[in-house]
Amino acid sequence: MISCGEAVRHLWEFLDRGLSDENQRAVEEHLAWCVRCCGELEFARSLRQLLRTTAEGGVPDDVRNRLSRFIDDLDHID
Repeated sequence: MISCGEAVRHLWEFLDRGLSDENQRAVEEHLAWCVRCCGELEFARSLRQLLRTTAEGGVPDDVRNRLSRFIDDLDHID
């Protein structure tokens, strides 16, 4: 079983289906029981959607701040 830190580090590749089959399954297995990482996954999905819809207008400051905190928090997961 992979750790939360490893699962979160792979979320973007997971969403893009860019992982090997083995790593894709490992992340799926982790997400099947980890509520915290499911929240991170939903955040990543929401962020991607927001970036798609606001690409021309730029990213709002509050979203940029949340993203910065999220990235900083990745260093403390495990």
